[in-house]
Amino acid sequence: MGETLDLVKNADQLAGITTVTLIILGIIQIILGETISKSVALTANGIDCIGDGFVSAVVWIGLKFFKKPADHKFHFGYFKMENLASIGAAIVMIALAIYIVFRSYMQYIDPHPVKLPLLGAVVAFIAAVIAIGLGIYKHIKGKKSKMGSIKLDAFNTVKDGVASGLTVVALLFASAGFYIADAIVGYIIAGIIVIIGFTAIKESSYTLVDACDGYCILQGADVKKIAESVEGVISAHVVRLRRSGPVAQGEIEIKVDSAMSVKELDEIRKKIQKLAREKYPDIERLTVTALPS
Repeated sequence: MGETLDLVKNADQLAGITTVTLIILGIIQIILGETISKSVALTANGIDCIGDGFVSAVVWIGLKFFKKPADHKFHFGYFKMENLASIGAAIVMIALAIYIVFRSYMQYIDPHPVKLPLLGAVVAFIAAVIAIGLGIYKHIKGKKSKMGSIKLDAFNTVKDGVASGLTVVALLFASAGFYIADAIVGYIIAGIIVIIGFTAIKESSYTLVDACDGYCILQGADVKKIAESVEGVISAHVVRLRRSGPVAQGEIEIKVDSAMSVKELDEIRKKIQKLAREKYPDIERLTVTALPS
């Protein structure tokens, strides 16, 4: 568990750095796109940057709660606060995407010149390099944790870098007089924001109602195999898992010899929990119930 907490601490710091970086880059691009450049793509990318910054902030908050112990009011911890925050951030992102679609439509039917497109392209290029670099670094550092929220944060940051790259292309076309490219990229970025937003709402909603998705089912099957591989366990069944923010909690029933002592059973229980956490560090709590054969 100590190694997991160290990994969470590193991921926590990276998520915090990403949050601040993306929001600052987003604000710069929105100000430039709305005032000087008048570029829909640059504004859209700025909004996308801020949205991705909020996603990193949600992960950061979730990882902060990961280290906060359960209390008399929240018996299973505060992990699901992350999911509530994620739904709120996703709703804001979708609302901003609707605004981007409106701006893109106006630019599409009545294209207007984009001012200082090369300046905007330089800003978007810097944002792309920073975002892709941070995303790849987080992916490498977060591999060992095997936490879904950390992987999502890394993917989301790389995605933001790709969107910034599309903005660079749009502004280069705009500098050559193809102003409609500004609107097209605005549509694409809005579409990306909506897809990410609805995905976040869907996954967070599933977590809040304790649904078990494909990854959760895979975890359950592996935990069953792990339990059955432990000496003294005759069979394992009824594996229940549920997500709570960045962690999973669950229970498993095992059949053992009815003559087994309490001490032997406790050793088996600890071994199952240890092996399960070695493979899936995000399993924060696993209750093992024994039934006589």
